[in-house]
Amino acid sequence: MLGMSGGNVQAQHSGIRDNHSRGSVADFLCEKMSAGSNLSIVSAYFTIHAYDALRDRLEDIEALRFLFGEPRFIGSLDPERTERKHFSIDDDGLELTNRLTQRRIAFECASWIREKVQIRSVVDANFLHGKMYHIDDGRREHALLGSSNFTRRGLGLSKSPNLELNLVVDSDRDRTDLKAWFDAIWANEEVVSDVKDEVLRYLEQLYANHAPEFIYFKTLYHVFERFISGQDADAALFEQTAIVDTEIWRALFDFQKDGVKGAIHKINAHNGCILADSVGLGKTYSAR
Repeated sequence: MLGMSGGNVQAQHSGIRDNHSRGSVADFLCEKMSAGSNLSIVSAYFTIHAYDALRDRLEDIEALRFLFGEPRFIGSLDPERTERKHFSIDDDGLELTNRLTQRRIAFECASWIREKVQIRSVVDANFLHGKMYHIDDGRREHALLGSSNFTRRGLGLSKSPNLELNLVVDSDRDRTDLKAWFDAIWANEEVVSDVKDEVLRYLEQLYANHAPEFIYFKTLYHVFERFISGQDADAALFEQTAIVDTEIWRALFDFQKDGVKGAIHKINAHNGCILADSVGLGKTYSAR
């Protein structure tokens, strides 16, 4: 899928690219990119599905320098530093067919990044808000400025694209100046840092082969994640109750104590609970 065909006659005479009546950012990129082009992009997000939609053009470029304007996005790639990963490498609202191909796309995107892409990120959050697409095709420069991130919705590639406000830069002087501005930020080690390895590590998680047991246990973890995360706090609170000083509590087996703790937690949360152990496991005794 290479761009939208929704631009009308008005769009042909306008420098605005809004992903609706005035053409899409994806159409602009597809029109201006050619084999051997060098790209410089500033965006808060990058998604593998946006890459996949523009793959035919991106695979033929010479090189891409991608600058993340939001370091908190990079932080969200690390499963040790965030509750919920969303490498907006993974677009919201994708159809199941897109999800099923994610592993292949992640692998191919990683190979492309290793070969042709440099990736850096600003160090401080809320430091850089602009979005920029600059293309040097070897004959002339092209540029677009505005609000669109490198995502399917941001580029106008989804069924419900964002309404963006981007402007094609039509001055040779301004296009050259934009490139100089980008070069200065890219080279400033006090402002940006190299994050290519972090992005590749995340992509490797998406396409790695996992044993069936790993998938099973990971599924169980996410199903019961909220329950598990509250266990330590519940246990500490439970130890402060008078129940643990009773003879009937001391007479319970460990599995029965776990059942009682779970039942009390659910009664407090939902005003009721059914203890459904098998016959002979002491349900009546636990209920006392």
